[in-house]
Amino acid sequence: MRGGGAVSAGSRGVLGVVGTAADGVEQLRTGLVEPAIALGWQVAVTLTPNAGQWLRANGELDRLETVTGLPVRDTPRLPTEARPHPVANCYVVAPASANYVAKLATGIADNQALTQVSEALGTIDVPVVVFPRVNAAHVRHPAWDRHVAALRKADVELIHGPDVWPLYEPREGPAVRQLPWAVITESIQHVTARAARHPL
Repeated sequence: MRGGGAVSAGSRGVLGVVGTAADGVEQLRTGLVEPAIALGWQVAVTLTPNAGQWLRANGELDRLETVTGLPVRDTPRLPTEARPHPVANCYVVAPASANYVAKLATGIADNQALTQVSEALGTIDVPVVVFPRVNAAHVRHPAWDRHVAALRKADVELIHGPDVWPLYEPREGPAVRQLPWAVITESIQHVTARAARHPL
């Protein structure tokens, strides 16, 4: 395993799971983390600062730490502190807010959740999967197509489209929507298998 890890990796390696402050992040443990562990991944969770506040308030942050056996990160470590997570073999950002997508596409890394994934975009053989949790207004923004193009150029596996995530106008969609966790998990399996078959 590359780098210094907190605990040994699962049979598939280390999956870096990143959650942002978007609806559905409260489903992160049951929708993605626990299924990934069942598939043999060791999971290390990082949250944006606002997502960390949300999940700390509802108790999910503690549950994530219990099920993964690792601290959930939502702030950078001090230079004198040991790395709390092992080095990830793959990253998945789900849900990714429109703000997160814009910053990632333009190289802005102003929190721990962005720093990790921004670095991964330039790291050989570390695939990245992103599910943008957006609405119709977000994708009509004139910069959106450029953001998507930039992430595609970086070989990010984007999970989107009407068959996966139909877009609604703001405040017009269902009050509660399950994120497409099964598709997200399948995409992780796909990109990691592809990276194993075609290493750079």
